Amino acid sequence: MQRLFQQTICVALLLCLQGCESTALLDDLLKTTSSGTGLSNDTIAQGMREALTVGSARVVDTLGTEGGFANSAFRIPLPQQLQDAQEFANRFGLGAPFETLEAKMNQAAEAAVPEARNLFVGAIRSMTFADVMAIYRGPDDAATRYLKQTTQATLDSRLRPIINTHLNSVGAVRAFRQAVDQYNAIPLVKPIDADLNGHVSGYAMDALFNQLAEEEAAIRRDPVKRTTQLLRTVFGA
Repeated sequence: MQRLFQQTICVALLLCLQGCESTALLDDLLKTTSSGTGLSNDTIAQGMREALTVGSARVVDTLGTEGGFANSAFRIPLPQQLQDAQEFANRFGLGAPFETLEAKMNQAAEAAVPEARNLFVGAIRSMTFADVMAIYRGPDDAATRYLKQTTQATLDSRLRPIINTHLNSVGAVRAFRQAVDQYNAIPLVKPIDADLNGHVSGYAMDALFNQLAEEEAAIRRDPVKRTTQLLRTVFGA
């Protein structure tokens, strides 16, 4: 082991001195080192990918169903400007459209969340050996951080059209315009200008990644959450 470690350091130094940008050779050497758990690196890599796949599927299945955002922990509130407007409109008996709008927003998020499934799977499959080992040895939310870093921008761009389409199909945009028109008609109020689509997308992604972090931590810590033999082997080591 000591000799292998010395060889790895030498190769790393040689690559640096030669200005070589490829780390393929170094990766190959690292793959032959011991993980310290008695498990092969291939087993650890398979386990991490399975943990991410299982965890992300649970999250998408939970949030991407009817009522997935009804839970108070995930429910998407109106944008603050609309909340202020609703409070004011309630004084005139004009608050109903705001309540309808909030319900429609949460339904739109539920419809959009399943789009994350294939995106997460693609990111998991593209993980390098170095990514896997860094996640395995990292904190309880290391995998979630990786997925957030590699998918967030693309996820937002994919969620927005679905949210927009769903908001239109369920009448949320109409409810929004009705609420805004009624509010803006009140004398002396500041006109409302809110990005409804971006608001829903942002909350939906926060819910996804927050829940994914909880699932990841649970798989790492709780044997009950290790629902496959591979997960029990890797995370019980």
